[in-house]
Amino acid sequence: MRLSIRAELDYDFPSPCDILLELEAAIIPEQAVLQAHLDLPIVDHFARIPGHDTIGDRIWLRHQGNLKVTYTGLVEVQRRVEDIAPLAAVPPHKLPGETVEYLMPSRYCPSYEFQALVEDEFTGLAGGARVHAISEWIARHIAYVSGSSGTATGAMETYVSRQGVCRDFAHLLITMARASAIPARFASVYGLGVTPQDFHAVAEVFLDGYWHLVDATGMSSADRMAKIGVGRDAADVSFLTSYGSAVFNRQEISVVEA
Repeated sequence: MRLSIRAELDYDFPSPCDILLELEAAIIPEQAVLQAHLDLPIVDHFARIPGHDTIGDRIWLRHQGNLKVTYTGLVEVQRRVEDIAPLAAVPPHKLPGETVEYLMPSRYCPSYEFQALVEDEFTGLAGGARVHAISEWIARHIAYVSGSSGTATGAMETYVSRQGVCRDFAHLLITMARASAIPARFASVYGLGVTPQDFHAVAEVFLDGYWHLVDATGMSSADRMAKIGVGRDAADVSFLTSYGSAVFNRQEISVVEA
């Protein structure tokens, strides 16, 4: 499937500010970036650096004043997609080194607080069957409510409030998977079918030797997503991080089938 993507950001920075962007579709084997263009104003500094796990790029900017960023891309999704339920978990002692950090708690994913809960709720299930059951549990018990959470909301707050947005759904699935000794990471994506359309957040779990995207909101699917970047949680893959005062003006995302 080919996805036509357009992202527009409009911010003001009253004083000189360091800004970290991550909004371009990653150039990785599971997706081909056929066309891409990034439109920026003249800035004081511009530099590309690798994203987390070398998936995608981050861009350092230094700028003062108005910043309008427009990214357009044409991406052909080529990733391996399969039903995760039959897939086996990799025993922790056999996990490759690069997956181990995704067993650990992180800022928004306090997995140690969920170990008793997942063993009680999903007893008898392992590997992909457990991840599938976790995703279904979230769909039944957590309501998608726009504006219901903020930048400080973590998985425990989502579990208690029983509502959230895509990043909260992803954080909760990641947390429960890690509590089950299954590596799980946060993926920022452009997803076809997301309503309202925005930067989308999903989980990615390591099963049977591969990473598999799982959208706990059910709005998109692995064959309809263009991956931007990955990390331990949302803090690692924010589309814009400012190290100074920032004023939000406008943001618009479009993802359509080409």
